Amino acid sequence: MCAWAERAAAAALALGVALAAPAAGQRYGLGTPATAEQIAGWDIDVRPDGAGLPPGRGTAAEGEALYMKRCASCHGEFGEARGRYPALMGGRGTLASEDPVKTVGSYWPYATTVFDYVRRAMPFGHAQSLSDDEAYAITAYVLNLSEVVGYEDVMDAKTLPAVKMPNRGGFVADDRPDTLLGEPCMRECRGAVKVIGKARIIDVTPETQATSGGEPARSPVAAGAAADAARGKALWQQCAACHSLEPGEHRVGPSLHAVLGRKAAAADGFDRYSRALASAELVWNEENLAKFLRSPQDFIAGTTMPYAGMGDEADIRALLTWLRQASQ
Repeated sequence: MCAWAERAAAAALALGVALAAPAAGQRYGLGTPATAEQIAGWDIDVRPDGAGLPPGRGTAAEGEALYMKRCASCHGEFGEARGRYPALMGGRGTLASEDPVKTVGSYWPYATTVFDYVRRAMPFGHAQSLSDDEAYAITAYVLNLSEVVGYEDVMDAKTLPAVKMPNRGGFVADDRPDTLLGEPCMRECRGAVKVIGKARIIDVTPETQATSGGEPARSPVAAGAAADAARGKALWQQCAACHSLEPGEHRVGPSLHAVLGRKAAAADGFDRYSRALASAELVWNEENLAKFLRSPQDFIAGTTMPYAGMGDEADIRALLTWLRQASQ
């Protein structure tokens, strides 16, 4: 385990113990000490030198179909990006310009940490669902898109650390005083902080789901349905990065406003449907939507929907309740 991971594990253990022991007379019921098994579950980082790489193998040839199924709907079939999702290829020679394009091929310094990110955080919304072989294969395909490795080159724990990334020499050690390489500042290290700008609001995680009138969506439903709607609204946040509930507001995926009763692949103003979905000839009633949510690929083979599926029937019911309510 690397130094920062050891510190994080120790902090997690200390926090668990602190929360498990409230002050006299107080019983919050929060926190338990982190077990060795729980800590090991988070100890999956891969370092630049390859330490931490698991057994397994993969080639770009094997990863292409996996990439198309799990990654292309956000990052594009050739890594060119869709919507506001990042490009994975291109951008070489732009880092010193006024408009740098940071991609795996133009910016990323180590192939090993490409694997680490794919394995740990992708696909979006279903992180750590890839096997180690699949992660190696997708990493190989992403590297091949930038012409870093060959289509049949095998990527594994031995070959991946040997890959020389185009921008490997573009990084330098950070020797500022407040970093590990310098003398740490222990007191009065920061002066007054002034906010001079804010990031653009993109409504990926809105605090409320507004109707066209600007007020939170409300529906006079029974207590059970209201609970389902509240649960469904929380579940909706994993969908909101790709879909909107506003009429005609398309993102990477089409708006799902009034999706119940709509013919599949028929949203006005959205034309990036997969051929499989466009030729499915079905209507999005609750039965079909439930089947799609359980497993998009099993219900419509060849769909580019990257979501692996929702296994909890109560979650499916709750999400459908929210979609029905939010579209009223």
